[in-house]
Formats: sequence, structure tokens, C-alpha cells
Amino acid sequence: MDIVAPRNFLITGVGSGLGRAFAVGALNAGHHVIGTVRREADADGFAALAPGLAHPLMLDVTDFDSIPAAVATAEQQVGPIDVLVNNAGYGHEGVLEESSMEDLQRQFAANVFGPVAMMRAVLPGMRQRRRGHIINVTSMGGFITMPGLPFYCGSKFALEGISEALGKEVAGFGIRVTALAPGQFRTEWAGRSMARAPRTIADYDALMDPIRAARQAKSGNQPGDPAKAAQALLSVIQAPNPPVRLFLGEDALGLVEQKLDTMRAEIAAWDTLSRSTSFAS
Repeated sequence: MDIVAPRNFLITGVGSGLGRAFAVGALNAGHHVIGTVRREADADGFAALAPGLAHPLMLDVTDFDSIPAAVATAEQQVGPIDVLVNNAGYGHEGVLEESSMEDLQRQFAANVFGPVAMMRAVLPGMRQRRRGHIINVTSMGGFITMPGLPFYCGSKFALEGISEALGKEVAGFGIRVTALAPGQFRTEWAGRSMARAPRTIADYDALMDPIRAARQAKSGNQPGDPAKAAQALLSVIQAPNPPVRLFLGEDALGLVEQKLDTMRAEIAAWDTLSRSTSFAS
């Protein structure tokens, strides 16, 4: 087995869910992990996971102005950031017409603007050192869509696009950017962590009531194992040519392949109209 030199990870949202699993996996592999939490109790619990390796950082990623100083302090205490894992975020469930503009702003603040602020904070150092890896945890919902999750899918589509474009901007500096897109994993994402818009429009009952009930019933019984997701993340950061995008889970792969087939069929069906918009030669 190859010996991997210890690295300094900065992982957002390590209090629970995939963020906690990513942190535990990295700690068990001997890496230093700076983990962001929003509560003192979570900070103490995280530090106790691996004294000397687990470094809690009190930070809310939606407090954009505080991010540069927090990252600078963490680097002074632990060392330069080798791997940023933008994991913190949540899901908003609600059809578009029942969801408010404030719901949309909160969703994008946590899932897009916060991760971008984190990237901006670590990029100067990574660029100067000519190395680094940014992992943006997106979702299969960053490529496929599901009714009742328009704001969530929109935020993850946005982060996917930002990740891919950023990767092209910084590849020449030795910095890699990967969008890690999980399917359904056994976390509280669809349970207590999910924000749900109140149901107010009866026309959507036939669509949304079964979807909401099924999602709540499945919470805690999802097929994905967070510990195995953590091992996949470690494989990505150790790869000499890491992927631009990695889907995690058979459910994610199946739904993505289904969408690709549908897209190819629709592109072919409308090929003539697509090509009809150029100036005549």
C-alpha cells in the first residue's frame, strides 16, 4: 500500500452527516482536519475525536465576511490548507410556487455563496504554493432534477458549474477541483436537517404529498454508507488525475444515465431546429 503523506484538510460542516464521515475518514488516515462547526458542544466533540489532529473552527459559512480571517487563523495554527472540502449545506423542499424568495436566498447562501467564499479564502495560498485540491460536495441533484426541490437542485447546479469553470482556471497552478455528487446517503439530510416549505396550494397535493411522505419515510434508510463515501473522497484526493465530477452511489449513476439518454434523444429530435439559427453561408 502506498504511504500517503499527511495533509491538512479544511472540511465545512463536520457536526454530523457526510461532513462528519469525511472528517473521521481523514483523521483515521492520519491527516489533520480543521472542521467547521457552529456550536461549542460540537467543537468539543470534534476535538475529542482525535486530539492533536482534529481542530474545530467555529464558523457559519453564511457569515461571508468572517471567512477570510477564520481561515487565516486556522492556517496559522495548523498549517497551509492542502484540501478544502465544501460540505456544509442543506436541502430546501417545496415546489417553487409555495417557496419564498427568502427561502431561495437562504438556500443559495448556504449551498453556493458560502462555498465560493471558502474557495476564495484558500485559493491565494494554494496558488502561491502551486498545489491544492478543492472538493465541492454537490449532489446528484446538481445534474438531475426532482419535483419539490427546485431551489436545492438550482443551488447544486450552480455549484457544479462554478466547480467545473474554476477547475479550468486553476489547473495551470497545480490546483485540482472536483465536484463530489452523492446520491442518497444515510444522513439526516432528508430528516431534521431539511427545511420544508408549508403546503398551501391544493393543486400540488397530488404531486407533493406522496413525495414528501416517501422522503420522510426513507430518512435513515437510504442506501448510501457515509463511511464508504469518506473512503471515496480519500481515493479522489490521492489520485494523480482526479475526476472533475464523481457521482457516488448506484442510485445516482442510474438516474444520471437515464437523464443522459433522455437528453441525447431530445437533442436528436430537435437537431434540425437547433441548427437552423445560423446565418446562411
